[in-house]
Amino acid sequence: MVLLVVDGNSIVNRAFYGVKLLTTKDGQYTNAVYGFLTMLDKIKESCSPDAVAIAFDLKAPTFRHKAYSGYKANRHGMPEELALQMPVLKELLRKLGYTLVECEGFEADDILGTFAAACDKTGDTCVIATGDRDSLQLVSDNVNVRLAATRMGKAEAELYDRERIKAEYGVEPIQLIEIKALQGDTSDNIPGVAGIGKKTAGDLIQKFGSVENIYKNIDTIDIKPGVRKKLIEGEESARLSKMLGTIVRNAPIDTDIGKYKVEPSDADDIIRSLASLELFSLIKKWGLRERVNANVGEEQAADKAEIMLPEVCVCSDPAALIKRIKDKGEAYFIADVKGAQAYGAYVFDGENANVIFNGADEFLKELLSDEAVEKYTSDCKPLFSYAIKNGFSVKGLKFDTKLAAYIVNPSASSYDNVRLFEEYNIGVKYYEENLAYNSQLASEAVFLPKLCGALTALLEQREQMPLLCDIEMPLAEVLADMENVGFKVDVEAIAEYGKALGERADQLRQDIWSEVGYEFNVNSPKQLGEALFEKLGLPGGKKTKTGYSTNAEVLESLRMMHPAVDMVLEYRSLTKLKSTYCDALVKAADEESRIHTIFNQTETRTGRISSLEPNLQNIPVRTEQGRQLRKFFIAEDGCTLEDADYSQIELRVLAHIANDKAMIEAFTNDTDIHTLTASQVFGIPPQMVTPSMRSRAKAVNFGIVYGIGAFSLAKDIGVTRKEADNYIKAYMNHYSGAAAYMENEVEKAKEQGYVSTMFGRRRYLPELRSTNRNMQSFGQRVARNMPIQGTAADIIKIAMVRVYRRLKAEGMKSKLILQVHDELIVESPPEESEHAAEILREEMENAAQLRVPLTADAHIGRTWYEAKG
Repeated sequence: MVLLVVDGNSIVNRAFYGVKLLTTKDGQYTNAVYGFLTMLDKIKESCSPDAVAIAFDLKAPTFRHKAYSGYKANRHGMPEELALQMPVLKELLRKLGYTLVECEGFEADDILGTFAAACDKTGDTCVIATGDRDSLQLVSDNVNVRLAATRMGKAEAELYDRERIKAEYGVEPIQLIEIKALQGDTSDNIPGVAGIGKKTAGDLIQKFGSVENIYKNIDTIDIKPGVRKKLIEGEESARLSKMLGTIVRNAPIDTDIGKYKVEPSDADDIIRSLASLELFSLIKKWGLRERVNANVGEEQAADKAEIMLPEVCVCSDPAALIKRIKDKGEAYFIADVKGAQAYGAYVFDGENANVIFNGADEFLKELLSDEAVEKYTSDCKPLFSYAIKNGFSVKGLKFDTKLAAYIVNPSASSYDNVRLFEEYNIGVKYYEENLAYNSQLASEAVFLPKLCGALTALLEQREQMPLLCDIEMPLAEVLADMENVGFKVDVEAIAEYGKALGERADQLRQDIWSEVGYEFNVNSPKQLGEALFEKLGLPGGKKTKTGYSTNAEVLESLRMMHPAVDMVLEYRSLTKLKSTYCDALVKAADEESRIHTIFNQTETRTGRISSLEPNLQNIPVRTEQGRQLRKFFIAEDGCTLEDADYSQIELRVLAHIANDKAMIEAFTNDTDIHTLTASQVFGIPPQMVTPSMRSRAKAVNFGIVYGIGAFSLAKDIGVTRKEADNYIKAYMNHYSGAAAYMENEVEKAKEQGYVSTMFGRRRYLPELRSTNRNMQSFGQRVARNMPIQGTAADIIKIAMVRVYRRLKAEGMKSKLILQVHDELIVESPPEESEHAAEILREEMENAAQLRVPLTADAHIGRTWYEAKG
């Protein structure tokens, strides 16, 4: 038989430090749990054990501590983030069927040693999984070690057997104890012999075999006088160190392998535990959903009535179903729609799962357009898109599980119903696969009421229902319409521009080769690093296993040192513009030369909308070459574009949230905030502020919003760290309300565990409780800026809904077609352009009532470049 013995303490430490900090939506740490389980899986795959024992230390002192008070005395206490995960991990391991072994007075290593000795006696195979090389002394013909590690977040387990130990250390495994006795072990505070290092200790044991043999013949063995003197003076320490470093092989534990077979408990219980930790990937990896479904049969109906499935039927009379729904006044359903096509509808009427295929279009059109029926579904944007493409409106939408779940937990990786059922502990049984209908969608429809109920309770408790009903669900309709309309582009002009960029990039590559003196792949960081730091001899090159770093920060610091550096930076910029934007935009355009980006509502933690396929949010604006791309985004023939952009919305939000009197006065009086800041920071009258000073003040203003520090500000504006620190201090002194906000918001976030926007959108910040300073600093920056950024994001969403609804209410042909950060664009026929621009400005400025006015500048043009003003 094969027994896998796991050193729980060392593996969990490897997991904790090797996997980035992970938390659930309510701030529970999970990285050690996840890392441990994935490492355990990796090790089990390598040895296919018949039984598994997992050893853990107890807090009580062991015989080693009693023998030597300094044993492990230099160890730091377990980080709180890890300590909080230990009981959770142990409980989960027991549910998974593993036996945990602890023994008072002994360490986990001694438990490993005892199992190893037992297998040596019985002839069974013992595989020891550990992250600690101390266990290598246990290796024998029957015992090997899997040394666990995490690299780049992935679990690895290296095999150590007798041959490898001999090759690596030059001794038998058991002799590693002798080496440690001489060299000591700083991690365990084992003293060893003063002055004897790793190499000398290894040489001595290779020659003389053991500590006992060395001291038995200390006067006659052939060693240097200095080494002999150290050994004689350190004899007592050497013998103590050997005792401390020797793993015990007779701890009082049960070594019957049969007692350690893995016998998991109820799969449903395991799913609930993993879901509470939001470790959904493990649920899928281990096939737990399938096990639950297979194990719930008729014979268990009495015990698991809550997950019994009602009858599923393919509806032959959609009209009768519509009548029942209208009588009831509510509908829980999943619609299978794509574009203008309906492939099916899955409706739970409280008794049966109704599947509609034939007549799905007619059914959905009647259901969705009936305002009297309250509708509960998931992912409503495709429904709005379907309705828009078919010329009707969705009415009576009350709840969307995807958007609700995003509001509750903005950091989740997905919001599909299967995951949400697990996350909110909703016992679900799935219909068995049926070719007549989509079994999963039928199952989702049946359990949709429970999910809606769970999410509604949370939203109401947190006072976030208005965020769902007044902002996110209405916005889904706006985004669906924007995706449908799209944005026209001049495909030929983009292609020509891309060609010109490519030609310029080709010339730059030739120039770079000429400067360096040979041809190489400029796109290869490794080859570029060799060219810059070895051939040209530029300073600051730090070589790693993969080569020199040539990221943007490194290159920016070298700009003044060689002309090739500027060429490389321009080359990178041009090739990115060509491939990421020009080539991608040409491919994305449809037959009418319109681009239909996909707007994602559930991607960012701040509440901002993102876009993809292609990403229009990141069209570059800092360089003139990047701004040129806007010339190729054009209005439809005979139409115009109206572009409106909020003026300094985040600073205005800061003024409001912080109730900063100086900022409020400046915005109320329409004073240029950057000039005002410059006058305060530099201590001069506003009329003496130069453009350079204003530019620096602008960087300070916006840097404060993003939680910038003196080091980063100094790099951004090209001043010393001391100067940047003085700018920030002068800013905080003048804008005392903002300064108080920054301090108070962090303290409030620490107390309640989250920050929120004006409209109740939350972001949880477990980083603030971290013992890691970098993590704490990150949490503090987010605590300061998320309420500002998130509120600005909420305001632009409200503005989009208002603009969309007003254009419709006034019967206009104008269409909202793009949102980019704080900017909205409408496409209009010429007779509506002036009025559309006015609507844009009015609705954006009235989207929220702040202590300062919201202002938006609107412009009209034939291209995005012109309309941007």
